[in-house]
Amino acid sequence: MNRNDIPDVRDGLTHRERIVLYVLHETQKERRGHNVPTPMLWGRVCEHFWISPEELSEMLARLGARK
Repeated sequence: MNRNDIPDVRDGLTHRERIVLYVLHETQKERRGHNVPTPMLWGRVCEHFWISPEELSEMLARLGARK
């Protein structure tokens, strides 16, 4: 098992989930609180690590970050 896939004991988030939430938060600040389109988020997350658009959508749904 990869270190990035092990949930943190403090909050249960993996390293990759934490990056996604951080990038989402920073992008929301740039957009003055407006919703962030998933393709925009995907492009920015891929600057940190590769994730397929489908995987990102599943992760966002699991984290409760999608409507």
